[in-house]
This record gives sequence, C-alpha cells and structure tokens, in this order.
Amino acid sequence: MRWKPLAAALAALCPATAAGAQSPASELAGGDLIGGAADLFGGIRGSELRCNFVYAAPTGGRSVMEGRFRRDVWPADPLRLYLKAVDDDFQGQCAIAVMLNGRELFAGKSGFPDKGWQVRSWPIPDGLLKPGDNTLRIENREQEGRVGMPPWFMVARCAVAPPGFVFRRDLARDFRATIPVARPFPRLLPAGAEPGFAVRGIKGWMWRPEQYLAEIPWLVKGRMNFLMNCYASMFDVEHFPFGDARSNRWWEPLPSAKRRAYEQVMRRCAAAGIAFCFSMNPNLSSARPLDYSSAADLEALWRHYAWAQSRGVRWFNVSLDDISQGIDPSGQARVVNELTRRLKRKDPGARMIFTPTIYWGDGGDPAERTYLRTLARELDPDVRLFWTGAGVVGGITRKAAEAYGATAGHKLFIWDNYPVNDNTPTMHLGPLVNRDPDLCRAAEGYMSNSMCTQDEANRLPMLTCAEYAYNPAAYDPEESIGQALLLCAGSRARADCLRRLVEAYPGFLLYAPPSTSTNPVRDRFVKLIALPQGRSAAEAYTDAMEKLLRDLRRTFPGRYRAEGRTLAADVAFMRGALAAEP
Repeated sequence: MRWKPLAAALAALCPATAAGAQSPASELAGGDLIGGAADLFGGIRGSELRCNFVYAAPTGGRSVMEGRFRRDVWPADPLRLYLKAVDDDFQGQCAIAVMLNGRELFAGKSGFPDKGWQVRSWPIPDGLLKPGDNTLRIENREQEGRVGMPPWFMVARCAVAPPGFVFRRDLARDFRATIPVARPFPRLLPAGAEPGFAVRGIKGWMWRPEQYLAEIPWLVKGRMNFLMNCYASMFDVEHFPFGDARSNRWWEPLPSAKRRAYEQVMRRCAAAGIAFCFSMNPNLSSARPLDYSSAADLEALWRHYAWAQSRGVRWFNVSLDDISQGIDPSGQARVVNELTRRLKRKDPGARMIFTPTIYWGDGGDPAERTYLRTLARELDPDVRLFWTGAGVVGGITRKAAEAYGATAGHKLFIWDNYPVNDNTPTMHLGPLVNRDPDLCRAAEGYMSNSMCTQDEANRLPMLTCAEYAYNPAAYDPEESIGQALLLCAGSRARADCLRRLVEAYPGFLLYAPPSTSTNPVRDRFVKLIALPQGRSAAEAYTDAMEKLLRDLRRTFPGRYRAEGRTLAADVAFMRGALAAEP
C-alpha cells in the first residue's frame, strides 16, 4: 500500500468549508430557559420533552423567559438565531418579542402555527454576539390573558447556528433507531474532498486471530484502512486470564502456531488494502516489566517487532498505558526511539505510534504536564501519540486535542474508547456521538476500540465510527446507525430485530459520565422495579427482553451467539430479581 506522507496531507484532511457546516455554534432546549411557566404545567409537548412557554404580559414573570448562549469564540461566518416553537390554539397568534443581548431580532405576531412545531430564524447582526455569555430573552407581549389560559407561546429548542442549520432530536434523551432507505456507505464526500482522517481503523480487545480475520471485510465496507492487534492478544491468553502476571511473557518468542495465525491476518490485511499495525505492551500485568536501561530487554522486545516487519508490516505501536511500573518518560522515550530507529533503518516508511502512560486529558494537570513535556523533548518527533480524549471515555473535542498535542509536542492519533466494554457483561451498540466534526484538524488518525466477545454486534457501532472518520462534517449518528443496521442484517425485515437490540443497549448515549461497564438493560430494570408499584412495569420489560432474545435466535440462527449470551444473562438477572421480590 502506498501512503501519502501524513504531515504533508494534514491540510487536506478536513476541508475548511465543511467543518461544522451543519453544527450549531450554541444550542439550548426550551427547558434551559429560566422563567416562563414550565414549572407549573410541565414542559412536554408531543415528541419534545424539554419545553418552556410564556403567558400574556399581565402574568408578570410568567410572560418572560431567558437563556444564555455561551461561547468563548464565535465563528466569523454569518449566524442566525433559530427557534423551534408553537403558538397557542386560540383565535389569533401571540404578539411576541425575541431579543438577543437586549436587541430585538423580532417583534410582532409570532408567525408560528398552532398545530405542530415550526422552525423560524432571524439573522444576527455583525458584532452582536460577544465572547462569554449572551442573553436570549423571549417575551409574550399580549396585553390580556392569565396564567393557565391562552394566549401562550411555547419554545422547544433554540440555537445560534449558520444558515441551513437543522435541529436534530436529542439522542441522549430520546434515542430511537430507524431503518432508512439504503444509500452508499459511508456517505460520499464532496467532489475533490479527502476523507476526514487519512488513517481510519479499529483495534481488537484481546481478540483471537479468527476474530481479526472476520472483521477485515467489514473494515473494507466502512472504507477503513487500519487494523491494530490488541497488545493483550500477544499475551498468553490461550492459557491465562487477562491480568494474570503469567500471561504477559513479552521476553519470550511467540509460539510458532500463534505466529502463523497472525501472519495470515497480516497477509489478509495487505490483500484488502488495510495497514496492519503490530502492538505490544511489555509492562502491563507483567511479572518481568521491561527495564528501559537493559540492552538484553531491548533485544528481546525488538525480536517481536523485527518479526512483524519481516512479514511486511509498516505500522507499529508500543503501548505503556494503564501500567503501575515503569512510569519514566525518559526511559520510555529511549526504548521507543531505538525501536523506531531500527525499524526505519530497514524501511524508511515505517511508522511508530506510542501510547503514553498519560494518554488522556488536556495536559493541564501539573504532574501530567511534566510527563508530557519530557516526551515532547525526548521522543522522536516522527513518533505519533495515541490519545483517548479529555477523559479515558466520553466526548472528544478538537480544543482538548490541540491542548494535549501542544503540551506533548507530537502529532496525535485518536484512540476512541468506543464501543469497548472491557470484557464486562454488557454491550454498547448505539452510534458514535459527541465527537467534534473538525477533530480531524487536530489528529492524523482515528482508531475505534472494540468490544471483546461480541465482535459481530460490534460491527454496528463500528460502522458508525467508520462513517464519522471518513466524513465527519456530514456525520449524522441517527442516520448512520440505521445504515449500519441494514448492512449488518442484510434485509429490512431482519434489521428490525437488530434495531431492537441496539435500542436495548444504546451505548453511552443515555449515561453521564459514560462507563464501559454500564449495562442499560439491568439499569432500566432496577429503576423500574424501584418505582412505587413498579413490579408490573419491570415484569413487562423483562418479558420484552426475553422475547427479543427469542427473536434474535430465530432471526439469525447460528449468529450473534455471544450477544445472545449477554442478553440471556440479563434476562436471568431480571427473573431472579423478580422471584426474590416479596
């Protein structure tokens, strides 16, 4: 495979005209507005769950609601104020005023319908927005009326955004998967545009060789071009559980059968146009952690990388994350530099990505900053760094990436800890969310971390990661998971069964802070049964999950076995809890 030099390609990774084109500069729900009357009568109307509304002027504080748009730097391009709203259903429309920072953008009869939500927008004059807080004020200026009666005016959502902005449903509060009409996948790029991230791929999570082989065709479907073995796959996982110090015997050659199996993975990747990245972590759960000053230890570690390079591998990773011994940035840099030097001596096109011990954050913590600044000074400048975001899991922003990269002094690859479950008894199947559309301006590559045993269902969120990485500016999580359902199911009829599975295990969408071990099925059950007279609801939910298990096995005979075991264990947990209830 021929690779464009990454440094020269960086400017082309994310077209400036595309980044954020459909994203709001700032957005509020109606329920974020202070004042109004939602606290009296509730803020739900139809599909909108967080609304607020104002009554006529004589009602005083109930006639006014205010919210604040906050942003340190506003885009230089023209912006508009958007409202999604509805008028009352009585006679004429309300007289309202919409003001931003004290300036009227609109005053008069609202113009909104009374039988369904409508979106209207007004241009924001140059210079009106300021860094920090900006106040939106909505008034009902009708001179007659009382609380609880028309005339009223209700707002569901408001945003400061570029022309052409469209409100999207808040998936974190109301996630539903739908089956769309099939289209090219991933979404096509504009003519002449490059993919968002030049390098796009996944890693396994303690996968066996057959799991890597099974995913290569799916990487091709998602236009991914990178596959990294989990460093734990190089442990003796065939005989010891993860975490057992006897499993990580990095100083020993790999067994010949294991070598042959991974050589097949390397060959399949090469044939499919996918770069295989060889990875090891000599210090995690190891009875003999790597001594950075030992020539013998370096030679033992080098033999693994030399073997992979002799089989045509050009991408390499040394991981020293999650370790409790050997947290020495100078020693780490010496080892990574020497491995990189040897690899490049044999192949000038060899690439190294290092996973540092401090692989998250923005570089602001003093102790973390000392570690990262040492790497900035001493690590080979051509070495890239894996980084997971401001946290180990959760949203990933361009701002945090730029801050971390500036402190660490090296170019970044995103190690996205989604949909990984760390081999806990749960699944994360919803679409990738909360990644900045212009993150690719601060990182050269993107890699999704996978679930452990449920690798077949892993393809659903993985494909949304692939679409995001390929065309982040146009990425739509809800639409993307629908396309993934079609691709994985093979037909609309069978896709509906997978749709229900995704909705049962929606990933990090509904949980803050997110956790790789959260089990949404059990979480929902526990909340239901804790409600006053909640047993009947908990029983109905358990019945629904048991029916989903039957349908999964009937619709996909012989497939999704690991996923079925997870769901079956959750059903057994719920049945046991119900039986234990007095």
